[in-house]
Amino acid sequence: MRIVVIIFIILILGSMASALFYLHRDRGQGKTRAVKALAIRVGLSITLFLMLMGGYYFGWFHQGV
Repeated sequence: MRIVVIIFIILILGSMASALFYLHRDRGQGKTRAVKALAIRVGLSITLFLMLMGGYYFGWFHQGV
């Protein structure tokens, strides 16, 4: 589960970086690519949150060493 969370965080950061790149490259004109990248980030963040909540509910996380 830890690997999945790390992958999701990397994907979220990549989506944020691509949105920043599109904003800079397009100089504020035609922001649709930046908006799509940010929408993907929101979707990934919500999915990660729901996965963490589900993992906690089903007991997939163990408190230990």
